[in-house]
Amino acid sequence: MDLSIIILNYKTKGLVKQCIKNVKNTTANLNYEIIVVDNGSNDGCEKMVKENFPEIEFIATGKNLGFATGNNFGLKKAQGKYIMLLNPDITILNNSIEKMVDFMEKNPQVGLAGPKLVNPDGNYQISCRTWQTPKLILYRRTPLGRFSFAKKALDQHLMVDFDHQTNLPVDWVMGACMLVRSSALEQVGLLDERFFFYVEDMDWCRRFWQNNFQVYYLAEAEMIHLYERASALDNSSFLSFNKMTRRHIISFIKYFTKYLGIKNAPRNI
Repeated sequence: MDLSIIILNYKTKGLVKQCIKNVKNTTANLNYEIIVVDNGSNDGCEKMVKENFPEIEFIATGKNLGFATGNNFGLKKAQGKYIMLLNPDITILNNSIEKMVDFMEKNPQVGLAGPKLVNPDGNYQISCRTWQTPKLILYRRTPLGRFSFAKKALDQHLMVDFDHQTNLPVDWVMGACMLVRSSALEQVGLLDERFFFYVEDMDWCRRFWQNNFQVYYLAEAEMIHLYERASALDNSSFLSFNKMTRRHIISFIKYFTKYLGIKNAPRNI
């Protein structure tokens, strides 16, 4: 089997249905399977999948276990040479899944790749970045972010000078859509379940680099992403934490603790 596509649902039954239809309409030249994992949504997703797509495997976790643990249920079941984690709020354009698989076939040194993500209006999203650091968190979450030195550092982190029109090896890509080489998982391992939500994509990409696999941003593969930053804060409102922001910061603390004293793998592997 060429590809396994894992779609993780949490109260997005309608988006899951549209996503499955979109995959079927744009991915005709691959032998693939779709696995839907439901994180305790209780939204009727299982019934919808069984009635409309009986060939699709449905896994119910029973409760909201987060991004990493939920997707790991699917990763353990996947049979494809390549595995794609696909958010249900993604719309695939121009046979982009097939383009991503073709790129991986031609570039065996690449272990993980992410597509060019765009907004519904066509403007690209910041979906590839340099490694996060505690200093950047401080700039982003406090009024320090208003100073020119902080803005320059954040722009470099967000790769704003990159036109996002060419394929490029990058530190990490956003987890909304990630294609991985199954054989690489034997070395890299599954997503780290200590991260409930946020940071698991950066952590996974870092582990791919550490195991001598490249991570690529693929501009030639384009997908619409209905991205909503639930943890977004105004730089002046450092103390106004919402629930998602708290989870974000907790994940970063776990991440920085995990890699304390460990150097990042070079991007020229």
